Amino acid sequence: MNPLQKIQIPVATELAQCRDMFDLSLHHTSPLLNHALEMIGSHKGKMMRPIMVLLVSKLFGEIDENARHIACAYEAFHTASLVHDDVVDESNERRGQKSVNSESGNKVAVLAGDYILATALHHLSVTNTPVLVDIMAEAAKCLADGELLQLHNVDVQNISEETYFQIIRNKTAALFSACAHSAALNAKATEQQVEQLKSFGEIVGICFQIRDDIFDYSNDNIGKPTGNDMKEGKLTLPVIYALNTSGDADMSRIAHRVKKLIATPDEIAQLVSFTKEQGGIEYAISSMNSYAQQAKDILNQYPDNAARQALLDYVDYVVGRTF
Repeated sequence: MNPLQKIQIPVATELAQCRDMFDLSLHHTSPLLNHALEMIGSHKGKMMRPIMVLLVSKLFGEIDENARHIACAYEAFHTASLVHDDVVDESNERRGQKSVNSESGNKVAVLAGDYILATALHHLSVTNTPVLVDIMAEAAKCLADGELLQLHNVDVQNISEETYFQIIRNKTAALFSACAHSAALNAKATEQQVEQLKSFGEIVGICFQIRDDIFDYSNDNIGKPTGNDMKEGKLTLPVIYALNTSGDADMSRIAHRVKKLIATPDEIAQLVSFTKEQGGIEYAISSMNSYAQQAKDILNQYPDNAARQALLDYVDYVVGRTF
């Protein structure tokens, strides 16, 4: 049994129901849209966000029908955001396969993303709990703000950790936070518990993104070539640390060329090597582990049960995963 399967044990039945619910939503009478939806359905993800919803729900007792709809809603929301991200980033691949926009064009990809987002909202509406829609709407705003900040940052001379964390809080952590927040609210947790788990989700999301960014400096078979973030103009935590601690003018010049999408492959390779030499990866791992401990400290305030242990394992999986 792999670590991800172990995490799913307390919610295996409900997760299977959520997956079926999600797959059923990926159909449309329009052949053009249906082809795109079938492509999206074939890109099977790890369902980390629905697992978060279900485990937080389980922390407070039995998982009700509303929790299953919330879990499905966030898998749909996340999927829609990926489809739209590929359009914005002009990406040709998603998880090692052709992206929807490269196969069907930007127009169909945007419409497919919109359609899936609509299904997410439908699943929340079934719960008859308007505040859950508000939470997802706020997460959607955060994602848009993160993308806009990333675009604006291209022309900013200063390369800072503060901006990096602001971007990943909006683009990644906000969604994990919304999952835990919604699940705790639906489970009738206390106001203090809701705030704790909202923070827990955000911290896990930060860890998740830092780990993803570290992958960009390795050659592991994860469907993401080394230096790919830089090819897209993104400077992440390892290189930001290396630049700010070294003060290397030549590397800073290359970094600004990366942001403007005019760096050559050789320059990107130089910057990747420089980041490794300056201890950027080790720094990012240390930062990630520090956040992971904060997440565990929150969980350790809850009674010891299968759901809490699975959530602790969830944190370990996020920081230790190799793909």
